[in-house]
Amino acid sequence: MDKQTLIERIRTIESKREVLLDLLEQPSLGTLRLDVNQALEELDDLIEEFKETFPEAQQG
Repeated sequence: MDKQTLIERIRTIESKREVLLDLLEQPSLGTLRLDVNQALEELDDLIEEFKETFPEAQQG
């Protein structure tokens, strides 16, 4: 996988973050709330590492 493809895929994943936030607002989520919260934390970690690794790829 080339660098540009990786950057595009991470941006696509980053754009889906809002879906996890919307799920957290669902009152009927129950114990799945823990899994959604964990996924959100891991996604945030991935995005942070991406920004550290590819600072030139920051969206402006």
